[in-house]
Amino acid sequence: MEATTEKNIATFTHLSALTQYFIPFGNYIFPIILWSSKKDKSEFVDHSGKQVLNFQLSLLLYSIALALIAIPILIFTVFNSIPLNTIINDESVVFDNFNFSENIGLITLGITSVFVFICLKIAEFFLIIYASIKTSNGEKFKYPITIPFIK
Repeated sequence: MEATTEKNIATFTHLSALTQYFIPFGNYIFPIILWSSKKDKSEFVDHSGKQVLNFQLSLLLYSIALALIAIPILIFTVFNSIPLNTIINDESVVFDNFNFSENIGLITLGITSVFVFICLKIAEFFLIIYASIKTSNGEKFKYPITIPFIK
């Protein structure tokens, strides 16, 4: 059984990943601070810190991969459909020949990657809460779809 202090620090390590919604890169900074302060003194805190950081790094990698799919598709689809003779009337731009049927495969792939990204962010939020609850009960939690960068 883990000591109450160790459980609290491990729980706050998981919860500190939620600071990304208020502070840029808070999901990396605060878990690193909490983990590095107690990783040598507690195996439970060490395990939790590694799990949080591996999960956050994995999500960063997945997000970059999805962005590398979605952003070029968006740029290609929009700029491929814009004619050089775009009509500009009263400060509005009119696209005469934007055709979805020619680019439906690319558009579907781009929308799918955006949908997967949104699902990852929702899953991340709930997994962090779930991991915090499990950790506060003294159980070790391992995030799914995590690449073990830190061992």
